[in-house]
Amino acid sequence: MKSNNDYGQFTAANEVRLVRTLPGPIERIWDYLVDDEKRSRWFAGGPMEQREGGKLTLLFQSKTIAPNETPPPEFLNGDNCGIKETNSIVTRFEPPHVLAYTFGSTGQSEVTFELIPDGDRVKLILTHRSRGEDIEDMTNFAAGWHTCVAQLVAEVEGAPRPAFWPMHIRMRREYAARIPKP
Repeated sequence: MKSNNDYGQFTAANEVRLVRTLPGPIERIWDYLVDDEKRSRWFAGGPMEQREGGKLTLLFQSKTIAPNETPPPEFLNGDNCGIKETNSIVTRFEPPHVLAYTFGSTGQSEVTFELIPDGDRVKLILTHRSRGEDIEDMTNFAAGWHTCVAQLVAEVEGAPRPAFWPMHIRMRREYAARIPKP
């Protein structure tokens, strides 16, 4: 059985997949993907038009996801104090099983969340596919998803949240060593 701490797998140089098992029911986990306030606790808030083709604004705020931590300087984003906004488009919306949207400022990536009931648990399969980013971008995506999903796991299990920035920095190093080289 896989652990919720396992590394994501690079299924190709431009694709990473993480699998986690969360306490159900599936509708509860779906809410953490689509509800602005709940999503902000583990990843990024922002309004979502809940339909295929809908607009999604992702608001990344360090103070929300890691309220007691100071982001490293490279993540402060100039004068925004750790706030970053990205506009995305919902590419699949199949409640409560599949959500996908473009990701990143160029829209060159897509992230897909699949939820599969498994008794009283829910299997989450997160796949991030790139259509143009380089190896460093994929390393950052893998580390970011690993860290954010660890926050989600803690949130839905009612467990203490792991320190965000130390984990993210460590995961960047670890995923850099795991990514397939061209």
